[in-house]
Amino acid sequence: MAFSPKSHLLFFSFLCIFFTHSLSFNPSHPNKVDVHDLLPLYNLPKGLLPNNVKSYTLYPKDNSFTIQLTHPCYVQFKDQLVYYENEIKGKMSYGKVSDVSGIQAKKVFVWVSVTGINVDEESHMIEFHVGFLSEKLPAKEFENIPTCKNKGCQDSPLASI
Repeated sequence: MAFSPKSHLLFFSFLCIFFTHSLSFNPSHPNKVDVHDLLPLYNLPKGLLPNNVKSYTLYPKDNSFTIQLTHPCYVQFKDQLVYYENEIKGKMSYGKVSDVSGIQAKKVFVWVSVTGINVDEESHMIEFHVGFLSEKLPAKEFENIPTCKNKGCQDSPLASI
């Protein structure tokens, strides 16, 4: 997932052109960039977000974002069950998402909030931060956009507490 010097120049040109004002996406406005296509420009895989993104807004002053999903849902990655709330917030920078809210991962019997995500290019891993703890998963698990699934109340993050 590394970019060449030429692609860095294209990336920064893209930022200058498109991020002079907040960038938003709504399916009813097809001229806007899909958030899944925006993630690789930040060296982040498309599959970090599920397929049911309704809209997003990226604020260029601090690269904070808000993502609205059509509904909350679950995604089962190879070794990890993840819950996405209706609204996901955070700040994006190259290879990193910080101040994350709206994403939880199930650990044994407890749901924990994901607070940050980093790309480790050398090991080809994605590191997920949960407070002061972290876990790395293979980046290839996030190459494809995952499908959201409804699981019912028994799998709700609150049901395990």
